[in-house]
Amino acid sequence: MKEQLIDYLVSTTGALTIEDIILNFLVAAVIGGVIFLSYRLSHSNAVYSVRFNASLVMLTLVTSLVMCVIGNNVALSLGMVGALSIVRFRTPIKDSRDTAYIFWCIAVGICCGVSEYLIAAVGTGVIFLVMLIFGLIRNNDRYLIIIRGSDNAIGETGQVMDELFKKDAKLRVRNTSSNFEEYIYEVSERVLNRKKSDYDIVEFLHDRVKAESVNIVCQNDEIGR
Repeated sequence: MKEQLIDYLVSTTGALTIEDIILNFLVAAVIGGVIFLSYRLSHSNAVYSVRFNASLVMLTLVTSLVMCVIGNNVALSLGMVGALSIVRFRTPIKDSRDTAYIFWCIAVGICCGVSEYLIAAVGTGVIFLVMLIFGLIRNNDRYLIIIRGSDNAIGETGQVMDELFKKDAKLRVRNTSSNFEEYIYEVSERVLNRKKSDYDIVEFLHDRVKAESVNIVCQNDEIGR
């Protein structure tokens, strides 16, 4: 029984031919190209990284290579898991969708490595459509309205902001000194766009508050790459 178990662990059944290996890599490369296209279409120019997109294709091919090496060899698969467990990935994930793309590439590589082309193709088609649809969904970006000026000039900033935004602007930061004050308010993109249709917000604040400077800054969590 012991000898049979050892033979099972070290034996390799269903060894791939050179034609099978080449076909696995070709299919993985084609589907990797589809993933490349999906990532490009679902990400805006501000957060798109061509290097990360190219690495997705390489990840698909590398996973296929690993699966071709492992085959049905249980002992080799356990050793491969132990070897890969020492790898530490230091690149931070800036967009939560990137994690889904990484798992997509790994799943496709596994399927191509074991010659399950139909599963890889059908799964890729479904995920491609889902990613394309959800890629059109945009965050409701937040904007910061930064008002700076002398304390005598902008002392009524709170009342003016309440009048303008009807409690939709939240005071996040107030910096003061002996003769200078700074207010930072946060508003949503929807509220800001609605007010823009009625007012020139910068001009309105300059006239009512007598500020030295008024800045509007987009605070987008996706911008970080």
